[in-house]
Amino acid sequence: MNFEFSEEQLMLREQARGFLSQESPPSVTRSVLDGDTHFDANLWQKVAEMGWTATTIPEEYGGLGLGYYELAIIAEELGRSVAPIPFSSSVYLATEAIMAFGSSAQKNKWLPGLASGDVIGTLALSERSGRTTAENLSVTLENGGVSGTKTPVADGMIANIAVVACRGSAGHVQLALVDLAQDSVDRTTVTTLDPSRGHGKIIFTDTPAEVLGDGEVSWSALEALLDRAAVLMAWEQLGIADMALEQACDYAKQRFAFGRAIGSFQAIKHKLAGMYVKNSLARSNAYHGVWALASDSDSLQLAASTARVASTQASLFAAQENIQTHGGMGFTWEFDCQFYYRRAKMLSLALGSERHWQNRLVSALQESHANAA
Repeated sequence: MNFEFSEEQLMLREQARGFLSQESPPSVTRSVLDGDTHFDANLWQKVAEMGWTATTIPEEYGGLGLGYYELAIIAEELGRSVAPIPFSSSVYLATEAIMAFGSSAQKNKWLPGLASGDVIGTLALSERSGRTTAENLSVTLENGGVSGTKTPVADGMIANIAVVACRGSAGHVQLALVDLAQDSVDRTTVTTLDPSRGHGKIIFTDTPAEVLGDGEVSWSALEALLDRAAVLMAWEQLGIADMALEQACDYAKQRFAFGRAIGSFQAIKHKLAGMYVKNSLARSNAYHGVWALASDSDSLQLAASTARVASTQASLFAAQENIQTHGGMGFTWEFDCQFYYRRAKMLSLALGSERHWQNRLVSALQESHANAA
């Protein structure tokens, strides 16, 4: 089985890398980090004009109708550039939720705006620290109004709409589609390690909303949505890991100590080799993950969990070792190492912690073995 990308897909990667190297250099991320904005609006507009926000949306809704292989390529390149835009929230989560659960009318209403980038979406799931489950959901949806608090919500300060996980009047899990411009929505900034990807606390007070789709959504269906997003986020994390390794290698070749490049010292070689091994393992699992996603395989939970765990470990390790390779300079504000560390830490908790995905991996393996028996 060949998981490698086609020639056309590799051309897309080359195009995306060239575009982001020009439009999203480290100075763009630094400007958001140093400023008081939650994302780079100009970069977001250019990304939308490239059609990336419309990648997997069907043509009948204003999208490109491409596949998840193409979206994974874009995700990896966005990770390499640590682009300060709400791509994952709007594309991997809100768009996918509406395509998976929305009615025909809701798709016609919202997907064209999401495809063009005029509408930014997000998924509001978490309500507290720790794992969110069907049993501990406290935000309610009753009589067409959402009440309660969601925090932290990725890109919650800039999103136009939110898909909100709620407890319905009968105690069932429901997804509500909420316009965040309403007066009954109160949003405050949540401070995180990576301010270049803003998070918010959203308080709903009987906020008018519409049920997404036909009504009740099983928790397993919601988890399947997160599995799909996890594959794409794994590719984004892989981009972070590869760029951190590349940055560390470049510095190790240029930095001299005791009359020789530090890359010639065994300790530095071991750091770089360790990064390469973890990145290679993560890439192998990411290929399997996107195959399972694109083919709608029954093994998606297993593939997504494996890809997510491997990419989380690779991105965190590479980001940390990149700083260590740079030595005392790596800890300074002036160096760019911090961008990869901040983003790697932030993404390691998005969609659930590494432990959560390890548990899903174990559950998927147990189910696989039970079915085989």
